[in-house]
Order: sequence, then C-alpha cells, then structure tokens
Amino acid sequence: MLRLLLDFAVIDVVFSSGPWGRCMGSDCGPGGSQSRAVWCAHVEGWTTLPTNCLQSRRPANQQSCFRVCDWHKDLYDWRRGAWNQCVPISLRTGRTGVCLQGEEGIQTRGVNCALRADDSAADDSICEYFEPKPRQEQACLIPCPQDCVVTEFTPWTTCSKTCGLGLQNRVRSIVAPPLFGGLSCPNLTEFQTCAPRACEGRETVFNLRVGGWSECKLPSLPPPPPLTPTSSARTVRQARRRKGKERKGNRDPEMRELIKNKRNRNRMTRLEDDLWYIEVGYQSRQVVCVHRNRSTVSLSQCPHWSLPETYQSCLMPKDCVVSEWSKWGSCSKTCSDSSVPQGTRSRSRQLVRLPTGGGSECPDLEESQTCEPEGNGVPPCAIYAWRSTEWSECRVDALLSQQDRRRGNQTGLCGGGVQSREVYCVQTNAELLSYINNNTGKKEGQSTNGQTPSVPPLLSITFEISASQPVDVRLCKGTSPSTTQLCHIPCPVECELSPWGAWGLCTFENCEERVVKKGFKFRRRTITNDPTGGEGNCPHLVEAVPCDDPSCFTWQLIKLEECIPEEEMDCGEGTQIPQVRCVNSEGSEVEKEMCADAVYPAPVSCMVPCPKDCALSLWTEWSTCSQTCSSKTAEGKQMRTRAILAYNAGEGGSGCPNTSALQEVRNCNEHPCIVYHWQTGPWGQCVEDTTSSTLNTSSSADKSTCTMGVQTRKVICVKVNVGQVPPKKCPEAPRPESVRPCLLPCKRDCIVTPFSDWTECPTSCEAGLNGQNNKQFRYRVVIQMPANGGQECPDVLYEEKDCVTPSVCPGYRWKTHKWRKCQLVPWSIRRDSKGAQETCGAGVQTRAISCRQLDGTVADVVRCLKFASSMPVMSQPCLLPCRDDCQLTNWSKFSPCSSDCVGVRTRRRALVGKSKKKDKCKNSQMYPLSETQYCPCDKYNAQPVGNWSDCILPEGRVESALGMKVQGDIKECGQGYRYQAMVCYDQDNRLVETSRCNSHGYIEEACIVPCPSDCKLSEWSNWSRCSKSCGSGVKVRSKWLREKPYNGGRPCPKLDHLNQVYEVVPCVSDCSQYIWVAEPWSVWKVSNVDLKENCGEGVQTRRVRCMLNTVDGPSDGVEDYLCDPEEMPQGTRESRLPCPEDCVLSDWSPWTTCDLPCSGRGDRERTAFALRLPKEGEDCPVSMQTEPCLLNRNCFHYSYNITDWSTCQLSANAVCGIGLKTRMLDCVRSDGKSVDLKYCEELRLEKKWQMNASCTVECPINCQLSDWSVWSDCSQTCGLEGKMWRRRAVVQASQGDGRPCSSQMEQWKPCPVRPCYRWQYGPWSECRVEEVVCGVGLRFRDLSCFVSDGSSDGKSSIVEEDLCAGLEPAVDGDENIVLEETCTLPCPGDCYLMEWSDWSPCQRVCVKGQRLDFTPVQVRSRAVIAQEPENIAQCPDQEWQSRPCTNGECYEYQWMGGPQLIWCQRSDGINVTGGCPPALLPGADQSCDPLCNKAQSFCSEEGVCMCEEGYTEVLTAEGMLEQCTPIPVLEIPTAGDKKTDVKTSRAINPTLPTTVQPGRVGRTWYLQPFGPDGTLKTWVYGVAAGAFVLLVFIVSMIYLACKKPKKPQRRQNNNRLKPLTLAYDGDADM
Repeated sequence: MLRLLLDFAVIDVVFSSGPWGRCMGSDCGPGGSQSRAVWCAHVEGWTTLPTNCLQSRRPANQQSCFRVCDWHKDLYDWRRGAWNQCVPISLRTGRTGVCLQGEEGIQTRGVNCALRADDSAADDSICEYFEPKPRQEQACLIPCPQDCVVTEFTPWTTCSKTCGLGLQNRVRSIVAPPLFGGLSCPNLTEFQTCAPRACEGRETVFNLRVGGWSECKLPSLPPPPPLTPTSSARTVRQARRRKGKERKGNRDPEMRELIKNKRNRNRMTRLEDDLWYIEVGYQSRQVVCVHRNRSTVSLSQCPHWSLPETYQSCLMPKDCVVSEWSKWGSCSKTCSDSSVPQGTRSRSRQLVRLPTGGGSECPDLEESQTCEPEGNGVPPCAIYAWRSTEWSECRVDALLSQQDRRRGNQTGLCGGGVQSREVYCVQTNAELLSYINNNTGKKEGQSTNGQTPSVPPLLSITFEISASQPVDVRLCKGTSPSTTQLCHIPCPVECELSPWGAWGLCTFENCEERVVKKGFKFRRRTITNDPTGGEGNCPHLVEAVPCDDPSCFTWQLIKLEECIPEEEMDCGEGTQIPQVRCVNSEGSEVEKEMCADAVYPAPVSCMVPCPKDCALSLWTEWSTCSQTCSSKTAEGKQMRTRAILAYNAGEGGSGCPNTSALQEVRNCNEHPCIVYHWQTGPWGQCVEDTTSSTLNTSSSADKSTCTMGVQTRKVICVKVNVGQVPPKKCPEAPRPESVRPCLLPCKRDCIVTPFSDWTECPTSCEAGLNGQNNKQFRYRVVIQMPANGGQECPDVLYEEKDCVTPSVCPGYRWKTHKWRKCQLVPWSIRRDSKGAQETCGAGVQTRAISCRQLDGTVADVVRCLKFASSMPVMSQPCLLPCRDDCQLTNWSKFSPCSSDCVGVRTRRRALVGKSKKKDKCKNSQMYPLSETQYCPCDKYNAQPVGNWSDCILPEGRVESALGMKVQGDIKECGQGYRYQAMVCYDQDNRLVETSRCNSHGYIEEACIVPCPSDCKLSEWSNWSRCSKSCGSGVKVRSKWLREKPYNGGRPCPKLDHLNQVYEVVPCVSDCSQYIWVAEPWSVWKVSNVDLKENCGEGVQTRRVRCMLNTVDGPSDGVEDYLCDPEEMPQGTRESRLPCPEDCVLSDWSPWTTCDLPCSGRGDRERTAFALRLPKEGEDCPVSMQTEPCLLNRNCFHYSYNITDWSTCQLSANAVCGIGLKTRMLDCVRSDGKSVDLKYCEELRLEKKWQMNASCTVECPINCQLSDWSVWSDCSQTCGLEGKMWRRRAVVQASQGDGRPCSSQMEQWKPCPVRPCYRWQYGPWSECRVEEVVCGVGLRFRDLSCFVSDGSSDGKSSIVEEDLCAGLEPAVDGDENIVLEETCTLPCPGDCYLMEWSDWSPCQRVCVKGQRLDFTPVQVRSRAVIAQEPENIAQCPDQEWQSRPCTNGECYEYQWMGGPQLIWCQRSDGINVTGGCPPALLPGADQSCDPLCNKAQSFCSEEGVCMCEEGYTEVLTAEGMLEQCTPIPVLEIPTAGDKKTDVKTSRAINPTLPTTVQPGRVGRTWYLQPFGPDGTLKTWVYGVAAGAFVLLVFIVSMIYLACKKPKKPQRRQNNNRLKPLTLAYDGDADM
C-alpha cells in the first residue's frame, strides 16, 4: 500500500531540463562538451527537491558536442532537397469544399547540414552557427480539376439515305483537354434516325470496294545471261561495230565529235550510275464486293460494276546511301592562344545513292567540331589593340554658346576646352609573326639543302620604329578609347602693379662712380603677382626725374626736441635741437659717417611764452605736397598751421601775431615735370643663335637636344607726354635687357600609318544597290601633325577603286535530261487486265538530272544539293494511249493580245494519228481543241500607305571644326525630307510592284528639323561697390534672361523670381581708404567776455571732412558715411580761454594703449604739457588723465576673421576650366566691428589660412553624338509595314550647362512596298475512287501562288505562278510538298471517323488570371459518323490529340443567360460545354460546407462563408470562420460626450487576405461627420472654427513680415549702401 502511494505521488513530479548550453572545448571539432540544467518540478509548475523525482528517469545534464570554429564555414553547408509535390491544405485541416479557381497547398523539402566533401550528414547546429536553417515549407497553388471542354454541336447532317430508315449526325470538337483529374471528354457525336420516304423497288445492298495499293515490288524475271569477265555481250558488239566504222575512215573529225557527244548524252540519259539507280516495279490492289452489313461477298454479286485497274507501275523505294566519314580536316585556328576562341574542323562523306520512291532521306553530309591546333611549331595568334593619334589642339570655341560674342573673334580664348583624336585598330605582334614565318621558311629551305639554320634569339630582334598598319576595327575587342577629352589652355595672367612710391632724394645714378654730377630722383613700383611671360610683359617699374646737386647720403629729420629758452631763462626765445639719422638714396638708415659730406641740420629757433605773453599751439605737420612736380603753371606747396591758445596781458607781454602769421607755406617737389622711363617692346621670335654651334635636331627619344636660341626686343627711352628721346636721357642702371636666351622649338615631321589593306569586295556577282558599282577602299591615319617646319603630311589619306566583277560567277544549277520511255507493268503480270494485249495504259517514266556549274561544266551533285535550288523530279506518271483512246497534242501558248483590256486570246491543241478519224474524239465538248479567254486588263492604281517617316536630313560628309558631331551643328538641323511609302494595286485590288504605277516607291515632302536655341542672357552688369567700406563685404553683378532655350538648346542656369542670375564674390575695403580730415581750430568765440582780460568761456569750431586717402595724401572729398563715425574728430569744443598769466596747456596726447588682455584692472592715460607757465604763486591744472580699461569700451581684443570662399573666378577669355577662388582676411574687434588689418598685424596674430585656391568650373560640354549608322535591312522582306532604321549613340554625354542630347537616337523610313508572294495549298478535293462507289482512293490539292500585303489581317489573292518562281517550293516553311494522298471513301452503311479538326487555340493553365508554370497545350479531335442504325455498335472510338504550344492565353468560363436559357461561354466569346463550375450554376444549391451559422455571416456565390458589411472575418487556425467582428469606427468626442479620450481602434488581423471580394466595399478606418439623424456633428463646427482662426493668424504674420520698416531718425550706421537682396544660383559661396 505504501509503495502504491509513493508511486502515485511520484507521478505528480517529473524531471525537467533546460536548453543545451554553448559547446565548450579547447579544440575545434567533435571533442567539445555542453551542459544543461536539470531540475525536479511539480506538474503545476513549482520546483521541488531532486530527491522527490525518480532518479532512474533523470535526463543527462552533459553531452559531447561538435565545437564549431570559423574555418568550418568552408567545410559544411546546408543541403537543400527538391520540393515535394504540392499537398492541399484541406488534407491537413480536414476542410473540404468546392474548388472554384485554385486550392492553396503546402510543399515540403528536406534540409540538413552536410559535409561538403562527401555530403555526409552532420549536426544541424554546425550550419546554424553560420546561417539560419533554410525554410522547409512553402505555400503553393494547386489548380482545380479542369473538365474537358467541347464546342457546341454543329447542325444535323442530311439523312444518310434518300429513302428508308437512315441516320442524321451532329458533331462537336474538343477545345480544351481534361487536366488535373477533370472529367473526361463527352461523346463528340449525336445520332438520330430519319426516314425521308419509303423506298420504291429493291434497295441496293451490294457495293464494289477497292483496297489500297500494295508496296512496290519487282517482278520475278528469269536470271540474266552470264557476263564475260571483261564486259557484257552488248558492250562487245558495240565495241566491234565502233572499231569497224573507225577502220573505214569515211567520217570527218567533226562528225566523229558529234557522234561522241551524242553517245555521252545518251549515257547520261540512261542513268546507269549507282547515284541515279532507279528501278521500276509494280503495285497491286484488291477489288471486292461488300454488303451493307460490311460482309464480303462474291464479285458476281456486283455484276453492274466495271472492275478498275488492279496493277500499276511504281518506283522501287531506295534509301539514301552515303560513304564513311572522311578524316577530319585541318583546324581553322592556326595559332596558339587560349584567349582566342577555338577553331573548327570539318569532315564529309560522299553521296553514294540518292533516295527514290519514298526512301529515307539523306543524312548530313558534313559535320564540324571545335578544335585547337596541334603540334609544337604552332605560332602565337595575332594580337590586336587599339591605338590612337595624338590629341588635336585644345579648342575653346566648341564650348561657346550661341550668344557668346567671342564666337566672332576667337583670339585669346583660354581656359577649359575640348580636343579630339582618332582611334584605330592595329596588330601589335605583326613584326613578331613575320619574323617567325620568315624563319620557318628559312628552316624549310635549309632543311632541303641539308643545312642547319642559324636562328638568332627573339630578344635580338630590332624593329624599325614606325607606325603600325591599321586593320579592321572589328578585330579589336573591348571598349575603344575615348575620342574626345577635356583640356585646358592656361589663361594669361595680367601684370598687377603696386601704386607708385614717393619720389626719392636727388641721387647719383651710380654712387660708386660719381663721374657725372647730374643726378636723378626715382620713384618705383613693384609687381604684385607673377604674370605670364615674366616681368617683360609688365609696364615700366621705374621713373626718373633729372635733378641737380645729387648726393648718395643725407641727413633725415626725425623730430625736433623740446624748446629750451636761452640763458637759463624760464621763458622767452630759445632753440630746438633736431634729431636726425643718416639715410641712403633708398631711404634706408646707414652709418652716420656716410653723411660726413652732407650738411647737418641746424637748430631751429623757437619761443617759450612768458605768463603775460600770447600763447600759441605747436605747428601742425606739413601737409602733403599739392603737386608731384613743378612747372610754370603749377608749383608744389606744403602748409602747416598753429592757433592762439591764450591772449597776452595788456601791458608787458608780447602780443599775438596776426592771422597770416598763424600759417606757413613752403615749396615742395620743385623738380620740373620732366619724367623719363625705359619702355620695352614685345619679345621677338626665338631665332637660332649664330654664335652657337649646336644643331637643331629633333629626336623622339630626347627632346632636350633642341638648340638654344635668342630673343630680342626693342628698348627705348621715353619722355612722359612727349615720346621717344635719346637713350642718354634715361638713367642707365634700370635699363631692361634687350636680348635673352630661349629654347628653339624642335621640328616635328608628320607621321602617318601605312595604308590599310584593301577592303574585301562583295562575293556576289551582282552590282551594288541602286545600280552602283561596289567599291573597295583603303586608308591611312595621321598620328602626328607636323610642326615647326617639319615634313608635311601627304595629301592622299583615302583611296578607293571599283571592285572587279568576276567574269564567271561561282554557282551551281540542276540540268534535266530527256524523259525516258514510259514503263508499264510487265505483261506477265497484267496479262489479264484491260489493255494488256495492246501494251498501253498508265506507267512511269524517268529521266536523268546532273549538276552543272553556271558555265556549264559538270560538278559534283553534292554542290547542287547544297547551293542550288530544289532538285527536279526524276520520275513522273505517263500514259501510253490504247487504240480506242483519243490522243491530243499539248496545249499551245496563248496568242498575244493587241492591247490590255481589249479582245481575247486563245490557245489550241490538235488530234494526233488515228484519233483524227474517230468520231468520239471529234466531240468538242469531251475533247475541246481550243480555249478562249479575255485579255488581261492591267489597270494600276497608286496610293500612299502608312505614316510619314521621321524628318531626315540630306546625307553628306560635313565635318565640324573638331571632327566631332556636336548636337546643334548645322548638319543636325535645317531642311530635310520625310517619306511615305506608295503602294500599287491592279484592277483586281491585288498588290503589285510599285514600278507598275511608274513610282519609285515613295512620296517625298520637305520638312524642317528645328535648330536648337540656347538660353540667352544679358552681359554681366558692372560689379557693385563693396558692401562695406572697412573690412570684408561682398560685391555683386548680375545677368538677366533675354530668351529662354528651346528645341534642346543649352539650359539656363538657375534663375530667381525676377529671371536673373547673380554672381557674388567677397571683397575687402581698406579701412584707411577713407579718412577724416580736420581743418585747424577757429579763433575762440568767447561767450562770457571779459573785455579787460580777453578771456573766459568760449567755443572753437573746425571743419571735418571725409576724404579719399591716396599715396600722396587725402585728395577728394567723399560722402561722410564712407568714414568711420566713431573716429570722426570733434567739430566744436567748449572750453575756457585762459586769461593772461594763467597756465596754458597743450592739446591732450592720444590715450595710451591698454594692456591686453582686457581684464578691467588696468588703466590708460593721456597727458598734456604746459605751453605757458602761470604767474608765480599759481599752478597749472592737472596735465594727466586716467581712465580704467574696460572691455569693448576703450579696450578691445582683436582676431582675424576669414570669409567664405568666393565663386570660382575665371579669366575674361575663359569659358570654363581652372579658375581661382579667393577669400578675405578681416580684422575684427571684440565688439564685432571690422577694423584695419594693422591692429591684428601689430599683435602678430597667426595667419594660418590659405587665401587663394585653384578651382574648376565645369565645362558646358554639348552632347556629342556618333554619325548615323547605315540604314538597316528592311524589317520585313515584303508587305506594307516594312521599316528601315538607322541609329546613333552618345559619344560624349552633356556636362554642366551643355546642350543636352537629342531624344531622337534612331530614325526610320518606310521600305519600298513589295508584294508578299508565297506558295499556298488549295483545298483538298473530294476523295476519288476510280469507277466504284467506295474504298481506298486519292484526294488532290493544288499548289498556287498567292500575293498579300503582309499584314496579319490582309487577304490573299491568287496570281500567276511565274511570280513565285524565285521562291523555294515550301508551304509555311515545310519543304515537303504533298499534293496528293490516299483517302478512304466509306461505303454506304459504314461507320467511320471524320477528318481531324483544326488545332484549338493555345491555352495556358491559369489561376485567378496568374499564369502557372505548366506547358500550354492545344488539342484536336475526330468525331464518328454513322450511316446505318444497325452498324452503330461497330463504330470506332472517337479520337483526340494534344500537343504543347507556345504563347498560350488564359481563358475564363462564365455562365451566361437568364432563368429560361443558361449556357457556358469562354472569355473569347465561343459557347462551350464544360469549363463553368457546376457549383456556380444559377439556381443550383450553393450551400457552404460547413453551414454559415455564425451571426452576421452569409454564404457567398463562391460557396465561402463571409461577413456582412461593417464586419470583418476572424478565422480559426484551420481557416474556418470563427466569428464576425464589427469594424471599429474612429470618432472624435464632442463637448457633450462623457468619454474623456478616444479609444484606440484595434488593428485588422494582418494574416487575413487584403483583396476586396467581388461586390464588397473595401474596409478601412473612417470619420463620420454626420450623425444618425443626418445632421452635422458638433466636432465638425469646432474643427471649422479652429481652421478659420489659424488662417487669420497666418495672414497676420505674413502682413507683419512683409511690412516696410520705418527709416531711422539718426544716421549712426557707417554703411549707407541700400539694402542688397541677393539671389544665388546655387553655386555662390557666401
């Protein structure tokens, strides 16, 4: 009992295990181990002690495993088996139903991990380590069973009997076979009895029936007599007779030759050769008498019938006999190279005997196979490679637009351009192969003489350096090198100069040689860039003015020291000691000893005012000189001023000077305005230096050996504003050089390739198209143009000549010989038949045929079988007339007509021999001797057909400047012609050759190909002024649209809304360009006047102007806004005019600079000094002021600011290419203001930026197209719809703003209309049986020539057979022409099979309109016809055949009609039986299985349970309908809605099909603006109100943003430029 309880308790607890862990181990492979967790768990899920579980059932927690490493990826892989057969889901789920279109299924396959080496199985975890396991199941589609589909019944036939009881039949044919287990085909025939009337008298029940002919066989003849060992008896007799005649010698040689030729012809006619071996045999057949019940009776039961022939002659069937294969021929590939395709070799066999009498046809007489050359002495293959000529000169004019004014004058163009070259193909190892061939020939020759050849090593070959011969470009494989490329012509860099410096001191021309006492004053300027061609292209850099008393060193005044009164007085007159330094003529400081000869400046007298004296300010600096030189009318002046600071006391003090004494003027630049400078002309051409002995040679290996030459230029002395003067007037030292060395350009000879080989002539003997003779040509290519006097190129680069038409054209034709005598069936066999005694009746006659060349010589028959037309027949039936037969001649030709459509034409025949006397032969109705027909009426009508062709420009060889076809050239547009085909019909509306209508086949009409017009813009406007007067800004220029592009012209750049394009570049303005200039202070205007003391509060004013600063000082006044307003000096000042004996201070000195960085702790100060001391006892006011250094108030930090790059700037003569982009360096104060660069330079801040960089402007490359190809062959050999095409390709795609490629890359024009002739069978005749009612007979059909217009729906008309004479006798590609065949004429009462129906249309297997991967099929059938009711049981079975086809159609079947009449119709409109699902038949039971008993569900027309509108289906795992769930509706809660939020709608089950079922509306989420009562819901009004408020807000914001701002009241901004609106074209960098 306890044991039982324990066992029962253990059942509730079991061991559980986790997944296996990762395989661990030190080595890769099977030596690893993996573990897993094992625990004891209760069935309810909680864990318990391991001892509570049975230990015997404890699973292992460790196992060995395969440790996978990365290199195992190359050893293991998934092996995927083939997919198994598709299994319907219904077999898995158990759900069955009616199959309507297709059934979903599942197919599986085996997938396992395997070792790649031997496909042995491995653990899947190995492959899963690298790649997930591929899927083992996939969905598939199984078509429904398709029943056999048949057409409707034909109408009932007439009754099989005219009297008595007969049968009527109606039949139908099969249009679709049964597939996939569908129902088999129903009966194709229905019978019903009929009885037209009762028979009168006895009904015929016996009929004569003939059987089919037996196989052809030879008659049994006695054996021929034995032949002698040498020849037959006949041959011996002929030889004796010939020998005897020759012995007589009574015939001349011409007669003997004629006899010999006749014998040869007879020998050919006899066909004694085995190749033409034809044996005539005989055939027999049976004739029996049959009853209507199909039983055979004695012939005597059919006495009223005349028996037909039972024997006839025939050809014995002989199969084709061929010889054994010959040996393989030599390989067409004669060189060794694995990259060259394999060659071919062929072998043949001879024709021993041709097939006759329906024997088996001949097999192929030739066969070929790929091969490689064998042997050790195989030379290497020819190697072909592309070569190119040198690039032509770089041309910029091809890039110019139509509006570019530089098209007229192209001199000086530079920048980006294009250049072209020619590409050709050469054989690269031609010399090597020639060397090998020569050595091979030498070896053969020396071997013949027994000598050993001496072969030098290949490395010792020396080739002459020359151009290779061009070959056919088709020999070079791969892409050919480009023929055009972009290039660049460097633009000349103009010389840029600095401003003139100041005039220097009067100095000697050469201070070391002071021979002449004449001196010069110099001023200089420097070159600020590196111009093209060096300094020689710059204007003069030095100007000189003659002067007197020159000196090389002089004293320069630095400043005057403080005025010191004389005799140690505190005030009064004194002196100022000058501070000087010694400078040279260039202004540089030198040792003071150098100025020993110069006059040292003397001290300057000055005045220190006493307390009662008048106090004056210090003299200002001398102004700049008003003139740069002096003349009679203008002298240079300088001025300085001082002002009264305090008046003197009334008594005892020195008085103030008058106004004139407050200003001093002195002369300056007193030298006369006579300026000289050296002027240079351009450098001449480089000419050979006669002093050098180096020869001017040109070597392709080293171009540095060209001669050094010399260049000279003219150097003259020029007096400014006068002209050339003698050279001695100019100083000699700065004279430029007039001679310099140069490198003479090397001579370059023209290099051309040798002429190519002549192109091959056409192999045919006919003349070229349009009656032109075929031509062959050769050419050579210029690969280097001559230069610098080198040898010129030859004039002839292209040669052509007419092809020589061969006198005898190769070709073969069949020659037919005379028909032999008609051979009958031997008399021993036919002796009991009709006509046996007369040797007359039907037989067979044969003839010989031979193969001839076109010149008549005999050729091998194989040649004609291969190259000639079809072989003529060698046998034909013949008739030897009997005595009672009428014999007539053949019909003559029709007599000629006098004119078309007038009169008649006749042909005749005549009776022959005894037939002329027979009365029955004279019956003109049975044997007419003449036939008459109306003359043909040849009336023709021409009319146009088809569409107009493309507009085609006249063809001509027009080369552009670069040898390239550029889209938009003159040859790409202009007047052309378009063509429309003409068609010619005869009076019977049959298509004939257009020449019958006197038409060349076309209507031609002029047309215009519009020329492209480029976008036309205005010229660039002038640059605007820099937007800032100090620091970096921008300047702008613009173009505006003048004409839009059309017809594929160059597109416009991106324009703004004003149709303008702008170019913006940074600019920088020198902050010292405009300066404030203050005039001296005016006299004090004392407001509180103390007349006695002449002192008190007062005001001083002065004029302050903004002026342009130049090298010579301020010049012209400008607008005040150009100067910095912060630096503007005071124009007025209020102060106290010191009284006599008061202290007078000087003006304040400038503020000292603050120490950087500006921390707020430092101070700055300014000082003044006492100009007049006060009286005793009084002190001067404070002469020093300090203020704290505050950031951005009086203390500033400085930093460099770099602007963005400008747009790429090109030279004025460049269109594109390499340009220069710049950016500006700006010194910016810490408060953001741009200041002069000197502030940053004084701080020695680091400049780490590159200010200029090269850039590239994309060139506007127009699209370049290849030449038009030659016109293609006509797309159709005949008919109305033939077209010829020509095409071109894009050689160079357009780039940048270049003209785009034309969309017309191909053109077509109609072909001349040619009638489509073809051979076509006529209908089969009725089955004809000779002189009897039924049995085996023959039926016949004609082979006629038909003409049509080639269209699919065009009708065909029969025409004369001569028009098809040039066609091979074939019908629809079948060359086996069958004009007669055996047939069976059923006897009365027989039940027989009809002829085969036509093949049905090709039909595919489709499901829901989707084509499945099944082969399309088409079908035909034969129905049964019965004539006697009692013989129906003996009828054969109906038959049908199917065959695969291509391009099948998908057909659908649908029930049609109403309640009274219902039928099935196929989608192509034919009514059928079968195909329509019976479950969908209107009125049939369409209940679903299982029944649709769920709420809101219904059974659809397809027998599927579906949900009503507003509900969606929820399916079970087996695909059954589980429930219908309402589709949620998204509603916005209104104010009255108590719900606080909107519930989230559930998503539709993604596994359900999304296809909307027929007749049902697609479901989706939607808002319902209308309530159940039809009124708008409240939330709609809320949304409308919100939208209105949002619209008002947007309009208000737009108005405020566009409102014009008010003008400022005060002018505080230093930039008075108007606001500049910039529109960028997408390229400008700001």
